[in-house]
Amino acid sequence: MTAPAGRVSDRGAFRDPAFMANREAPVHRWIPWIAGFSRQFVQDALARHLPEPGVVLDPFAGVGTTLVEADIAGHAAVGFEINPYAAFAARAKLGAHRLEAAQLRAAATDFLAFMEESERTGRAPKASAPASFRTRAPFYSPAVERKVLLAFDFMETLEAPSAALFRLAFAATMVGYSNYSYEPSLGRKVSVGRPEVEDDDVAGAITAKLYQMVDDAAWYRDARANSARDDGRVLEKSFFEGHSALNEGSVDLLVTSPPYLNNYHYNRNTRPHLYWLGFCASPSDLKRLEAINFGTYWQNARDEAHVDLDPSIDTGEIREAIDAVRQRNPEKGVYGGNGWANYAARYFNDCARFLDGAARCLRPGATALVVIGNSILQGVPIPTDRFLAAIATSRGFQVVDIHIPRETRVGNSIVESSVRAGKANGSALYESVVELRRL
Repeated sequence: MTAPAGRVSDRGAFRDPAFMANREAPVHRWIPWIAGFSRQFVQDALARHLPEPGVVLDPFAGVGTTLVEADIAGHAAVGFEINPYAAFAARAKLGAHRLEAAQLRAAATDFLAFMEESERTGRAPKASAPASFRTRAPFYSPAVERKVLLAFDFMETLEAPSAALFRLAFAATMVGYSNYSYEPSLGRKVSVGRPEVEDDDVAGAITAKLYQMVDDAAWYRDARANSARDDGRVLEKSFFEGHSALNEGSVDLLVTSPPYLNNYHYNRNTRPHLYWLGFCASPSDLKRLEAINFGTYWQNARDEAHVDLDPSIDTGEIREAIDAVRQRNPEKGVYGGNGWANYAARYFNDCARFLDGAARCLRPGATALVVIGNSILQGVPIPTDRFLAAIATSRGFQVVDIHIPRETRVGNSIVESSVRAGKANGSALYESVVELRRL
């Protein structure tokens, strides 16, 4: 791997930001998430850069790792998230300290009794699967889908907040008893050598998750440094337009990880959750989310004749890299370099928009920590960390450091794909933390 040019700090400055470390952590473990970073990384960021209570911002909040850790540490937390399922999960976590344990346990007991009686009597479900949700093969087997629909029948009898927590428990477990899995993108289990799920204990999986929530809620109440403080906020809108909702210079620390330049479909890969929870009713709802996603997607940019880099990005190295991608494999049409160069140009244009908003929100002297991974497009290495840092210097930031806590990361879909990468010439994928200071 070729490390980014410039000053690069010791990788021990931050613990591994990989989200996998959250899978056993209270509250964070409620929702499996393919993207994001670890709570340990956020803890390190808060300890180093905001020892006293302040305002912490995550413009791409996901399921709320930054917000939860900031809230626990006694800070005011605010995040932006365009995916309504992720925003729903983040809000539920931030409200965990208010969870009524006895009420939820009683509802879980009633749920198990309802499901057992439904099996014994052969009850037909009243709920129906989302009409517009389509997969190449059945998402659920008939036996599993019947149990899922019965679970929805029970949820219809609940009032808030129990109803919301049941929905979240279903969402957290729903892929597990489906015929699909994340490896890493949503795909059929049979495609990776795993059998389809003919039947499963749906009620048991949902109830186990509910009991976990009860246990974690007690931990969260005890862990919060300031129990009287308001919950963290999740604004369900794009940071590009939404940052004006924050007072200028009101943020003391920004910790985030925008989508990487890897064409990963963050919204498409939560299609089951979006449709089954009612956040999407038709493909047009999903297209709206894709249209406002950071950097768009290659599929949305490939057909355009030529996407120009924003003229304000006056960095020759970025333009040279995009031009190099554009010249690759012209004989492949939209699968060649021009489409990927359009995608890259849209991505770095959005990097500039993000940094403009961040500069407006941060107080002078405040720190922004941006976790970002490099990429390889059509065989051309793209050091996104260094390019982001270069754009930041023209947006009112000083580049303090580029940390590399992960010198290698998984990304065969980028490195090995003939469509995305071609020959990668020995380049590898790494992950960086770009540390910026608002001037």
